[in-house]
Amino acid sequence: MHIDWASLLDIAIVAAAAALAVVLLVAFALVGLSTRTRHRADGTDDVASADPRPALGVAVAVLCLLAAGLIVCYGLYLLVA
Repeated sequence: MHIDWASLLDIAIVAAAAALAVVLLVAFALVGLSTRTRHRADGTDDVASADPRPALGVAVAVLCLLAAGLIVCYGLYLLVA
């Protein structure tokens, strides 16, 4: 039996990079969604310190989740095909 160690190393590096990319994209999406409102410790909304552009955070979150979903779908495609 012969194992192609170079190919195995290539696959391991690509898999680690893809996993890191998905985790970072989901983390950036959560950060983008967290900029919509800020809550005080007493439970009331602090409207004065809220982000003036909450749509930008939501747009970043949507793009990050879309990119993460595309990476996952491409990986599933490679497994099935």
